[in-house]
Amino acid sequence: MSDYQPHSGYAPLSLVEAYWDALRGVREMPKRAEIDPRGIESALENAFILERIAPGVARLRIAGKHLHDVMGMEARGMPITAFFEREERTRVAGVLEEVFQTPATAELRMRSPSSLGQPELEARMILLPLKSDLGDISRILGCLVVTGDLGNTPRRFDVAEVSTQRLGKGPAKTKELHVAEKAPQEFAEQKAMFTRPQSTPIAETAKKRPPYLRLVEPEE
Repeated sequence: MSDYQPHSGYAPLSLVEAYWDALRGVREMPKRAEIDPRGIESALENAFILERIAPGVARLRIAGKHLHDVMGMEARGMPITAFFEREERTRVAGVLEEVFQTPATAELRMRSPSSLGQPELEARMILLPLKSDLGDISRILGCLVVTGDLGNTPRRFDVAEVSTQRLGKGPAKTKELHVAEKAPQEFAEQKAMFTRPQSTPIAETAKKRPPYLRLVEPEE
C-alpha cells in the first residue's frame, strides 16, 4: 500500500496501517479482539470498524468523529457505501468482498466535485481485514481522511482509483509498536508462561528424604 506523507494530511492512514501490520506479525491478519484504541490514539477520529452483514454489505460498528462530520450526522450503523455516490456503490461492494473473501487489503482514492456550498474534496480510505472471535473474516479496520473544507454535508465521493493487495502468511515488516502498560479489561490478558521445574537427580532426592526405618536401642 502507498506510503502516506504526514505533510499531505494523510498521516492517520499510515498510522492505522502500521498498527494493523504490527499486530498481524507473521499471520494473514490480526483478530478484532486484539485492536486496542490506544494503539491508534492520534488517528481515532478517522478510524472505523466494519462488520460484514451480507455479501457486499458492511455496516459501521464504530466510527470516529471525522466520519460523523463528513456525513453531517451519526455514522454508526450506516453502510460504508453511504459515503459514495449511488453509481459507485456496486464497485465499492465488490472491493469489500475482495477484502473479505481473498483476503486482501484495499486503498481507495476518492474525490467529490464542487457544487453549491460544497468545495471540491479529495479523500483516501484504507480497508484492513480482521478475524472475528469465531475465526471468520467478517470485520474490517478502516481509516478515512478527507482533506479540505467540507462545506455543506453530507458529502459523497466518486472512486478515482482502487488498489488491493492479496494477503498471505509471512514475515512481518519491521515496525515499532508502542503498547500501553495496562490493557483495558475488555481485551484479553496474556496467559502466564508455564515453566517446567528442573528435575532433581534420584540419588540426590533420596539423600534428602528421611529414612523409612530407624534403629531404636533399649535403655539400660
